[in-house]
Amino acid sequence: MNSTCFLKKNSKLILPFLITVLLFSCVNNSEKKDTLKIERPDYVLVIHGGAGTLSRERMTPEREKEYMHKLNEALEAGESVLKNGGSSLEAIKAAIIIMEDSPLFNAGKGAVFTNKKTVELDASVMDGNTLNAGAIASVTDIKNPIKAAFAVMEQSPHVLLAGEGASLFAKEVGLEMVDNNYFHTPYRLEQVERLIELEAQEKYGTVGAVALDKSGNLAAGTSTGGRSNKKFGRIGDSPIIGAGNYANNQTCAVSGTGHGEFFIRYVVGFDISALMEYGGMSLEQAADLVVNGKLAEAGGEGGVIAVDKHGNVAMPFNTTGMYRGFVKSTGEREIAIFK
Repeated sequence: MNSTCFLKKNSKLILPFLITVLLFSCVNNSEKKDTLKIERPDYVLVIHGGAGTLSRERMTPEREKEYMHKLNEALEAGESVLKNGGSSLEAIKAAIIIMEDSPLFNAGKGAVFTNKKTVELDASVMDGNTLNAGAIASVTDIKNPIKAAFAVMEQSPHVLLAGEGASLFAKEVGLEMVDNNYFHTPYRLEQVERLIELEAQEKYGTVGAVALDKSGNLAAGTSTGGRSNKKFGRIGDSPIIGAGNYANNQTCAVSGTGHGEFFIRYVVGFDISALMEYGGMSLEQAADLVVNGKLAEAGGEGGVIAVDKHGNVAMPFNTTGMYRGFVKSTGEREIAIFK
C-alpha cells in the first residue's frame, strides 16, 4: 500500500494524533520559556571601597574585620532606602556617605594627602533615568563631597564645578563645611610622607555605589581623594561623567576605581554601556572586556562595580583586591576584598 492510500485510509486516526503532538510541543516550549525567564529583582545595590595594591599578607584579621563591618554598614544603609521604596539616587547617597565618613577609605574623612599635605576631593553622581549628572572636583572643605555632587545636579544648571567655585556653591546651598584638618588622619600622613621621600604616587582608592530601584531606575555615584602625593591640581576619573561614573536606564550603572588617567582615556563607564547597547553584550561580558581586556592590555589597573536594568551584577577588577559588596531584594548578598 502506498503512502497516499495509507494516509487517506487512516486520516481519522492520524489527525487527532498530530493535534496532540502539536499541543504537547506548544505546552512544553511554553514551560521551557517560563523556566528560562528570570524576573528582575525589586532592587539591587552594589558598592566598592577602592581597588589597588591590597595583599592578604599585609591585611591583619583586625583590619579586615573593620573593612567588612564598614562595607556591611554601607550596604545596610543603602538597602534600607531601597527596601522602603526609596530611589536608587537616595540609596547610593546613603551608602557613599557611610564610606565618606569613615577613615578607612580614600574619600571624605579618610582621603589621601596631596604633595602639599592638604586634601582635595572629587565626586560625581548620575541619574540613569534622565541622564542628568552632577560633579565636583578639587574641593578642600566640603564634609561630604557626594552631597555636593548631588547639589550640582539638582540645584544648578551645571554638571561639574571645581575648586573655590564649588565650595562657594556648596555654602550657598547649605552643605556642611569643615576645615581641611578634618580630613587629616595619621595613616594618610604617614603614607604621603613615605611617597614624597620615594618621589612616587599611590594610584588607587575610591568609593562608589550603583543601584537599581523598584521603579526600574538606575543611578551611580563615585567619591575620592584621588592619588596620594598628587601634584598640580590633578583630577582623576571619579568626577568625569562617562569615565569613572555612568548610569543609563537603557543599559547599566557603573562606578570605577583605579588608575584614573586610563579610565578617562578609555571612557570606561560609557564604554561598558555602549558595548551593551550597540554591541549586544551582556553586562558581565562588557565589564570584563573593558577591565580585564582593554584596560589591562593598556597597563591600566583597577576595577568597576556595575548593575544592569535587569538586576544583573558585575564586579570585575584586575588588581589583587577590591573592597566590594552587593545585595539584592531576592536575598543574595556578598561582601569581599580579595579574589
